[in-house]
Amino acid sequence: MRLTVIGAGPGGYVAALKAAQLGAQVTVIEDTEIGGTCLNRGCIPTKTLIASTDALHKAKSIEDFGIEISGQIIPNLSRIMDRKNRVVSTQVKGIRALFKSWGVNLIEGRGRILTPETVEVKKKDNSTEIINSDKIIIATGSKPAQIPAFQFDGEHILSSDDALTLTEVPKSLIIIGAGVIGCEFACIFRELDAEVTILEMMQRAVTTEDPEISEILEKELKKKKIKLMTGIKIEKVEVVKAEQDSGVHVFIEGGKELVAERLLVSIGRSLNTDGIGLETLGIRKTLRGGIEVNEKMETNIGGIYAVGDVTGRILLAHVASREGMVAAYNACGIETKMDHSVVPAGIFTSPEIGSVGLREHQAAEKGLKIKTGRFQFRTLGKAHAMGEIAGMIKIIADADTDKVLGVHIIGPHASDLVHEGALAIKAGLTAREMADMIHAHPTLAEGIMEAAEDVHGEAIHSSKK
Repeated sequence: MRLTVIGAGPGGYVAALKAAQLGAQVTVIEDTEIGGTCLNRGCIPTKTLIASTDALHKAKSIEDFGIEISGQIIPNLSRIMDRKNRVVSTQVKGIRALFKSWGVNLIEGRGRILTPETVEVKKKDNSTEIINSDKIIIATGSKPAQIPAFQFDGEHILSSDDALTLTEVPKSLIIIGAGVIGCEFACIFRELDAEVTILEMMQRAVTTEDPEISEILEKELKKKKIKLMTGIKIEKVEVVKAEQDSGVHVFIEGGKELVAERLLVSIGRSLNTDGIGLETLGIRKTLRGGIEVNEKMETNIGGIYAVGDVTGRILLAHVASREGMVAAYNACGIETKMDHSVVPAGIFTSPEIGSVGLREHQAAEKGLKIKTGRFQFRTLGKAHAMGEIAGMIKIIADADTDKVLGVHIIGPHASDLVHEGALAIKAGLTAREMADMIHAHPTLAEGIMEAAEDVHGEAIHSSKK
């Protein structure tokens, strides 16, 4: 079976490798670089920057750990970016090596579907090649949303992609959007000593999360002297290029004017559906503009699948990877269905956020009776030993069955810890069963056990309610 995959991001390259493992003859078409947004302009580069700023934060407070350092501790953004580039390059080479190992054919160029059996590739040298295929997987991803009022210029008005190429820390930075990307970059640049202001149209930060988690994050942002302004409507943005007054002027409703050296716009993603042949074949889109697929990740055209951001469903790299595997299995004749019911997510702010399952308000909207358990990191010995005591673990359980419905964490290593919650929800475990599992001491994971005990008001290290 011949399979063509358009796009080599976390959805496309995983689909290609899985199909190759299943015996398919696989061709991958990619017009930028293997790894897509996640590896080149998203997950991995931002987490590499965060690793540097975490190290910087630890170095600044090293005396608290009984260690003396003489001299100044100065971040060098150029070298931090060099390290980021090396990490990305290593990962890209790794995927290329996997392609070679499994016999995946990579063609660098832009793919466009002509028929359900043929794909045209326009290569870098403007030559074209026609690929014949039995099945096709579309994995073209997304890019930062371009809003007419905030035209990216790469110098004063930045996209998240532009922010990853800076070699000097701006003295002041305004970020539009207090979502995942905006809050992560706020923490990065504040640690590098930039003056940071976040403007958010909604009434709270990270509205995808449980309100209690948002509340704690907002308090921690305030402690870092990151100014968060919610419920803000921006009227216009002007870039001033003058010797004495160069910068970005943001005018918000009510006549207030804010000025910063640079403006970072992080208010969503735009799906890469243009120019790939959808209209020619009559491939249907959803109302949100994503490619419509069924639970097998197949479009309305038999033999053509779509995975990842381009479907407009859950724009997370790990979801794209799983969707890619599901599409590959089905393309190779092994019937498999995609399950989006349990999707853990991490936000790499400081402190981190990890979440899975229902938020409390979502459970209420479904008419579910719930009970909740909470446990503060400041009560854990391991958190004190690490010097990271901010945050909380919250567990939501069904009041009738005691089954775990949601786990929400803000604190150290939240993005790792949340997977215990994901497994509990996937396996249909109860809060009692989570509480009864012996957790090693001293660990941060003990907090999950205590939060599960608190669902029943029985946490050993919590005061009587």
